[in-house]
Amino acid sequence: MAAARSTFRESVRSLLREQLLDAASESLVAGGWNQLKMADVARAVGVSRQTVYNEFGNKTQLGEALAMREAERFLDGIATTLDEHPDDLLTAITAAVEFTLSEAEVNPLLKAILTATRGGATELLPFVTTRSGPILAAATRVLLTYLNDHWPEIELDEAERTLVVESIVRLVVSHLVMPLAPATEVARQISWLASRILHHPTPEA
Repeated sequence: MAAARSTFRESVRSLLREQLLDAASESLVAGGWNQLKMADVARAVGVSRQTVYNEFGNKTQLGEALAMREAERFLDGIATTLDEHPDDLLTAITAAVEFTLSEAEVNPLLKAILTATRGGATELLPFVTTRSGPILAAATRVLLTYLNDHWPEIELDEAERTLVVESIVRLVVSHLVMPLAPATEVARQISWLASRILHHPTPEA
C-alpha cells in the first residue's frame, strides 16, 4: 500500500511538472524570457507560486528544465531518424542533421531561445551553448549509440569515436545558433565532413 501511494504521488508530481513546463513554454513563446514570471506560471496551472519554486528552485532552473525537455524531444526524433537508415551511415547523418535544423526553424520554443529579437529570450541561449553540457552529452550518446550499434567495423577506438561524434554535435549546435545556409545544404556539408573523418565513402564514391 505504501509503495502504491508513493507511485501515485510521483505520478501526480510528474503531471504537475509537465503542466508547469507547458505553461512556462507558452509564456516564453508569447512574451519572451523577461516577461516570464513564476507567479504567472503558477496562476496558469492553478497552484501557488511557492509550488513552482518548490518544483524548480528559481527561474533559471525553470529555464534549464524547459531547455532539457525540448532537447529530449529533439533527441527522440533524432534517434528515430538515425534508426530509419541502419545500412547507410552518411544518409543517416544527413537525415538527422536536416531533421534537427528543420525542426528548429519551426519549433516556437527553440526559436524563442535562439532568435535575438524575442524580447530577452536570448538569456536562455547559454542553455544550448555555454551551459549546454547535459544537452550535448545526451546528443553525443544518441549518435554514438547508433554508430556503435550499426557500424562497429569503423576503425576508430572508443575515444576517437567519441571525439568525432562530439565534434559533429557541436558543429550542428553552432548552425542552430547561427545558421549560415539552408538545412539541406548544412546537412550535406556535415555528412561530407563526417565521411572524411570516419574514412567512410560518400554515396557518389
